[in-house]
Amino acid sequence: MANTALEQDAAGAATVQGCCTPLEVVPLDAAGAVDMAKMFKALGDPIRLRLLSLIAAHPDGEVCVCDLTGLFDVAAPTISYHLKHLREAGLVDHDRRGTWVYYRPVRERIHRLSLLLASSDLAVPAP
Repeated sequence: MANTALEQDAAGAATVQGCCTPLEVVPLDAAGAVDMAKMFKALGDPIRLRLLSLIAAHPDGEVCVCDLTGLFDVAAPTISYHLKHLREAGLVDHDRRGTWVYYRPVRERIHRLSLLLASSDLAVPAP
């Protein structure tokens, strides 16, 4: 998939520059669809979506798994399982430091998701 992003020209028309192209501007190619589907599939679980949100919003830019496990009503191995899915989708990266693992968001990949769904028409029609 071409690396492009939506910008507006002086007349307000959508133009394509930078990273990913919104779906309404250029359709995904097959490889791009496979890559994006992996990320969306990983985010299709509420625990994984919340984990990504907690990691991405952490003020230090990364968070220890020890700080995440107590926030959910599931066992630590279940959290590790969900984090593995986020890693495999390329949405988070990690470093092992002693016995702990620290997670950080892969902002470029998260940005690609948001650009893919970006709309050049930000006005929402009334129901």
